[in-house]
Amino acid sequence: MLSIQTDDHFMRQALMQAERAFEEGEVPIGAVVVSDYQVIGKGYNQVERLQDPTAHAEMLAITAACTYLGSKYLQGCSLYVTIEPCGMCAGALKWAQLDRVIFGAHEPKTGFTQLSRGLLHRKTLITTGIMGQECRELMQRFFREKRRGKN
Repeated sequence: MLSIQTDDHFMRQALMQAERAFEEGEVPIGAVVVSDYQVIGKGYNQVERLQDPTAHAEMLAITAACTYLGSKYLQGCSLYVTIEPCGMCAGALKWAQLDRVIFGAHEPKTGFTQLSRGLLHRKTLITTGIMGQECRELMQRFFREKRRGKN
């Protein structure tokens, strides 16, 4: 299993993706897929930019990683994502069969754990709270600015 230091390292990379989303006026969620300590896929929310409700950070990172590996399965891989995946993304993660899903902050309204832990593959391990405060603060800042008309 990866160490906390390694988890922090890859969550920082996911947070950098989330910051890109923030800068583009997208909901600031970022994700990276890691295999053998190497990022093989990354993404940030691009729903508005692409006018595509499925263009979530996790979906884009999964697609990039599958393309990189030339496989529809991501066994042996981990997904780092700043905010808990929604039900749609959890379903995609199940089909991709990732070993681990690591997320920073819970999403109490639309997070998959509000629906069912069973949305992920039964062998997928879940780790939460890695850099949770930083991930949560970026989301809060985004919506605070959005309410003020800045974003």
